[in-house]
Amino acid sequence: MRRTVRLLTGTALAAAAAGLAAAPAYGGGASGLDVYPSTASPGGQVSVNTAACGEKGSAVGDAGSVGAGTFTLAPSAHEGEAIGQFRVPAGAQPGTYEIVATCAAGNLRVTGDLTVAMTPAAGSQAQQLQPHGSVKTGVGAALGTDSVQTTAGVAALAVAAAGGTWLLHRRARGDGI
Repeated sequence: MRRTVRLLTGTALAAAAAGLAAAPAYGGGASGLDVYPSTASPGGQVSVNTAACGEKGSAVGDAGSVGAGTFTLAPSAHEGEAIGQFRVPAGAQPGTYEIVATCAAGNLRVTGDLTVAMTPAAGSQAQQLQPHGSVKTGVGAALGTDSVQTTAGVAALAVAAAGGTWLLHRRARGDGI
């Protein structure tokens, strides 16, 4: 048993080391692309920043996945980060989109995620969709829109219920049918 555990542990460690060696040179974390706010609404402004491009580095951002196209990340005095902005298109669909920035020096690529929510951002011109129309329950066509027919149907049901109650009452008393 101990030998099997040692063999499996060694195999798992070797696989993990191979996976780390093959990992791409981009990703999240401190050297990734920070997207703020991480959840935005159609029409909202989004800022992105990264420290991965170096002290005076710049980058080209790509928000084409959400439909915003490319934008520039310029060096900033804030902790050696490159910062850029783009606007989420008013017609953007809800979902999660990958935002990419490629550093000008070295072609380092960093990514971050943006989630588009259904409600519009504060101060934006996008309008919130409101529900409208009727609820499809399957009853509407059966009742119809004619109030005379509906009243006649309700009256027929009331007479049938009263007659059934009267018959059950006679049977319970023993009068027969």
